[in-house]
Amino acid sequence: MADTTPGYLAVADAFRALISEGEWPVGSRLPSRQFLGEVHGVGENVIRKAQELLIAEGVLEGRAGAGTYVRAPQERLRMLRCPAPGHPSAPLAPAGVSTWDAASTAKVPAPAVIAERLGIKQGEHCVRTVYEFLDRDRRPVMSSVSWEPMAITGQSAVVLPDGGPLAGRSVVDRMAHLGIAVVRTVERTRPIQTDRDQAQQLGVPAGSLATLIERTFYDSGDRPVETADLVIPADRWTIDYDIDLRGDSPTG
Repeated sequence: MADTTPGYLAVADAFRALISEGEWPVGSRLPSRQFLGEVHGVGENVIRKAQELLIAEGVLEGRAGAGTYVRAPQERLRMLRCPAPGHPSAPLAPAGVSTWDAASTAKVPAPAVIAERLGIKQGEHCVRTVYEFLDRDRRPVMSSVSWEPMAITGQSAVVLPDGGPLAGRSVVDRMAHLGIAVVRTVERTRPIQTDRDQAQQLGVPAGSLATLIERTFYDSGDRPVETADLVIPADRWTIDYDIDLRGDSPTG
């Protein structure tokens, strides 16, 4: 049977081998696509696709106007998600994050998709907060955009997640300050390729592979109190879910 593996995958495997064997050390610049195409007997488009794949995986990096280079291996971080009942108070930042920057804007009209997730009307005012999570070297390792209905927090001292008496505290803690018990969170994950804005915020090439987590917190009355989109670069994180099955039905 003929081998139907796309040519760029075979080339990418060959590049990985050159890197792992030390033929292409960290920081070295790759030869031109024309030269690599001649060596591997393929066209420049095949070389380009192989390079783009390895850039998305974090093995290579493209430098504007300077070519493509072997990227230094980065520490892989572990993100523990606890979506099961009884685990609503996970810290704002996962292990591996040293600090974060946050910028909140009040009275932002809710877009249709956010309004649907929060169970409010499109255009209702929300607080929108953009988070940038940084490692110990202050490099961005993940980002998040959070939305909270101002109908819940608007008249309180905790209206802004990055200001007030509970600045920097979790949604669970801030809602508890208002007498609201957050009892569960729903998370939906899907793979994405970063768009230009996401890539710029995370310091990765546009189109890099990432995991998007759409997370929504609910209070004891099953009312959504916050929803957020977490963008997690695939080459930096392993995402683990620790789900407590005690008391669950056997059909789950």
